[in-house]
Amino acid sequence: MNAPATTTASELLQKSELLAHILRGLKPYLPQHALLYQVEDTTPYECDGLTAYRARPLLVALPETEDQVAAVLRVCHTLNVPVVARGAGTGLSGGAMPHPLGVTLSLAKFNRILKIDKRSRTAVVQCGVRNLAISEAAAPYGLYYAPDPSSQIACTIGGNVAENSGGVHCLKYGLTLHNIVKVRGFTMEGEPIAFGSDALDQPGYDLLSIVVGSEGMLAVTTEVTVKLVPKPQLARCIMASFDDMRKAGDAVASVIAAGIIPAGLEMMDKPMTAAVEDFVHAGYDLTAEAILLCESDGTPEEVEEEIGRMSAVLTRCGATAIAVSKDEAERLRFWSGRKNAFPASGRISPDYMCMDSTIPRKRLADILLAIAEMEKKYQLRCANVFHAGDGNLHPLILFDANDPDQLRRCELFGADILETSVAMGGTVTGEHGVGVEKLNSMCVQFSAEENAQMFGIKHAFDTKELLNPGKVIPTLHRCAEYGKMLVRAGQIKHPDLPRF
Repeated sequence: MNAPATTTASELLQKSELLAHILRGLKPYLPQHALLYQVEDTTPYECDGLTAYRARPLLVALPETEDQVAAVLRVCHTLNVPVVARGAGTGLSGGAMPHPLGVTLSLAKFNRILKIDKRSRTAVVQCGVRNLAISEAAAPYGLYYAPDPSSQIACTIGGNVAENSGGVHCLKYGLTLHNIVKVRGFTMEGEPIAFGSDALDQPGYDLLSIVVGSEGMLAVTTEVTVKLVPKPQLARCIMASFDDMRKAGDAVASVIAAGIIPAGLEMMDKPMTAAVEDFVHAGYDLTAEAILLCESDGTPEEVEEEIGRMSAVLTRCGATAIAVSKDEAERLRFWSGRKNAFPASGRISPDYMCMDSTIPRKRLADILLAIAEMEKKYQLRCANVFHAGDGNLHPLILFDANDPDQLRRCELFGADILETSVAMGGTVTGEHGVGVEKLNSMCVQFSAEENAQMFGIKHAFDTKELLNPGKVIPTLHRCAEYGKMLVRAGQIKHPDLPRF
């Protein structure tokens, strides 16, 4: 973990004076218990799921109404104080890491499901509603909310909108963007704003596609209208073992090439399989180099036909063992390991850094073999689990954050994975966002002109750059310094990629 910088007496005085200004501005609008500024109260907000990077906010505001949210934003805009919106804090890229001279706007109290419309198959929910709670509330109507990130028991729909979260069933049902209708919230100036429409389409630009995945940089979300889908009559899952990573990767591409779109298509390598099996006892094959989980859902007839087709493809591709869930309990047991990959990794390492790049499906084996070489290079272990169907990788680099050298090597390891993914035709993020973790890698993904265009969009919504500042979009200066660092370190591996 990075050593904390020494704070001078003058800086402490400046912070104290700024805090006093903010409190004077907010006290007319929020009760005392909704304003946290003592060290013991603000420390729990110093990071999200990316624990290697921390900062303590100057103040945490916990509004209970939309009027209070608007007031916090108006006051902070007037005082030029940065604001970082926060949901459950389950993000994995540092997107909710506070600004040390700013306000963390906690939306935890916006946790009500406002309406479920079974006829239109939609639900209107506040931003702090947990992902899984939507499906639980819709279950009596035979409906559910499809995107299911592994953190769905805790993560909130507002955070899902910010990161455009996916889940193990996103191959068939899509990401957050494909499953919401409308987003309401407020600009940095405290003005109400809406993206999307209750109708099929809306006039003008498709701003819903801009705000989803914008990582809290354009507006603060307070309410979301989500799509609900009918619960399938039946779902069954195939667990296929492979003795070779390339065979498993080729099997993924072959399933899609056969015209099959499974409800879920996930892969785990041997180290990850061992970690989760010891944790949840899902019945995984510990001798396999890779395991695929392939799910089919629909009517019983559709499922039987698709399971047969997928089994045939997997057999042709060299699967050494194939097991098909016999009932719902066994299906959930197969998935329990995949869903618990992150906590299982936490049991075998003091810390881990979960990367989130994407690559073309045909390059799955290539990237995994490259990661194996990086383990030797950086002398750190890495367990891999990912959404194989859409090429979204989740390598978990295992390290000890209390060792500065291990943190340094972990950061280099992560950057290597991201840049290798770009070189293979992929991207630096799939669903976890950029936050602070991937800022340098964005310099590899995008040119200076492209980054300037993204800044232009932010300025259109937030002219003072006060909403979640310093994240997602790297400055030209940062990219220039990062390029110099790579040259000095002799790490220019892909000369065809743009450097600054």
